[in-house]
Amino acid sequence: MVSKFVVAVYLITILLVNMLLIVVICVNRSLHEPMYMFLCSLFVNELYGSSGLFPFLLVQVLSDVHTVSVPLCFLQIVCLYSYAKVEFCNLAVMSFDRYVAICRPLQYHTIMTHFTVLILIVLTWLYSFMTFMITLSLTLRLTLCKNVLNNVYCLNHQIVKLACSDTRLNFIYGLFGTVLSVLVPLLTILFSYIKILHVCCVGSRQTRQKAVGTCAPHLASLLNFSFGCLFEIFQNRFDTMEVPSVLKITMSLYFVVLQPLLNPIVYGMRVSKIQTACKRFFFKKKLTELV
Repeated sequence: MVSKFVVAVYLITILLVNMLLIVVICVNRSLHEPMYMFLCSLFVNELYGSSGLFPFLLVQVLSDVHTVSVPLCFLQIVCLYSYAKVEFCNLAVMSFDRYVAICRPLQYHTIMTHFTVLILIVLTWLYSFMTFMITLSLTLRLTLCKNVLNNVYCLNHQIVKLACSDTRLNFIYGLFGTVLSVLVPLLTILFSYIKILHVCCVGSRQTRQKAVGTCAPHLASLLNFSFGCLFEIFQNRFDTMEVPSVLKITMSLYFVVLQPLLNPIVYGMRVSKIQTACKRFFFKKKLTELV
């Protein structure tokens, strides 16, 4: 019964809602603006991450099968890390878009042209995959002497700890890769919000309302993603033997499920233009069926 309920939530809420929002943004010309194109990229990544990770996790958690083949384990690592990196980079690009919209509104359409938006989206995906592929290639060359992972899904750091060959290069690039994957997007987000906060402090009440209205969904998504990431880093980098296994499983599922679940709901409810487009989409379909 529980498994059927979880599968229903997954299929209806995560897959259907994300796919619906992607279609609505693509078919409505009024939503072909930078903010919504970045949202479309975000929803595509949610679809990619949840589709690649959640079904197998569901089998692992709800059944007695707790083994995974080596190729599937590495495929899971690719999906998990690329999803997380694309998500963080996408949120960074979205924060920059909000900075330009609020702090430089008169130059917004000059700076955020369709070509610029396309380049930023392509760079977000390429940068995320390329930085991780180097990490993966270093892990694939290792000789593994153990085969037990203390986690719901495969993680690169845990695979490296199972190796009996030299892992110094892995840890060196691991630190460098962390800087590339975390520091660059984080600095972009901090810069953007410091500038937005400054404009809110010196600007009018209308400016502050606009900033809150456009940044609230993004901040909710960013905080939700950061919380999940921090818990994953904490439980895998430090000794968490005293943490109940149920809590570990719950938080691991939180990391890969709550973001794809929360983002469509937050943006669908908070962004009025998306709400209007969704109503028109369904209304037109009903009219077509009646005709």
